[in-house]
Amino acid sequence: MNQKELLLLGETKLKQENIQEPKEKARRLLEFILKQSRAQCISNMQEQVESKKQLLYQEKIQELIQGKPLQYITNHQGFMGLDFYVDENVLIPQPDTEILVEAAIKIAKEKMQILDLCTGSGCIGIALAKYLKNAQITLADISKKALEVARKNAIHHQVEDKIELIESNLFENLENKKFDLIISNPPYIRTSVIPTLSKEVRKEPYIALNGGEDGLFFYREILKQGHLYLKSEGYLLLEIGYDQAEEIIKLWKNISSQNLNLVTKQAIQDLGGNDRVLVFQKMVDI
Repeated sequence: MNQKELLLLGETKLKQENIQEPKEKARRLLEFILKQSRAQCISNMQEQVESKKQLLYQEKIQELIQGKPLQYITNHQGFMGLDFYVDENVLIPQPDTEILVEAAIKIAKEKMQILDLCTGSGCIGIALAKYLKNAQITLADISKKALEVARKNAIHHQVEDKIELIESNLFENLENKKFDLIISNPPYIRTSVIPTLSKEVRKEPYIALNGGEDGLFFYREILKQGHLYLKSEGYLLLEIGYDQAEEIIKLWKNISSQNLNLVTKQAIQDLGGNDRVLVFQKMVDI
């Protein structure tokens, strides 16, 4: 079987199972199995594929049909123009989260101390480490396995000297640290909604999806405690679900101990026009 025939076989099987973007996924999987670039794959369409690789390709097609995300098969996902290693221990970075990073870059100044809370793959903090010359970044996550992935990505992008990794349930193990900027894309899906999500999304870590009964558990805790870990006039940036801005702003207003001002009276929107980022700033310490 040549590459063209194998590609068509994969695409057909994905189409039959109503897998989204069957052509693109079949092609990207073939490039991965054959270790070829897009251009090489196109030019080599008539080349014969050894039987071992044919079988491997068809095995991976079945994994896609069963809901395994392509990124977990290839262990790659692009984010902010960078390539990140991902596996079943971390969420797959999404383009919408780039809006959060871009907002942080606009705020950032020289020599900032930054906390990436619920870091997962480390994509947010590591992207900031790459694009902010003198920033020092703390990556915090409750999952030891997620932090192993983040460490791998920090080494890959050669920013490990700018990165500190801390295993922590939110702020629990951050002691008396203070930051110029705290940034977080926490779990925010309502528990009851998770079973209704696509097979692919349900293959991602449950702990990284589950935002509690109302989807607001982590926002509630971050808004209660965040100001204690911010320097005077420091910033807190939160990625939010497309329908959560109003509820989170209401939370912020109702937390009596809050020492934060809301900078974004309206949420920053993503490219799809959905609310995506809220920005808060700590009041001046007296």
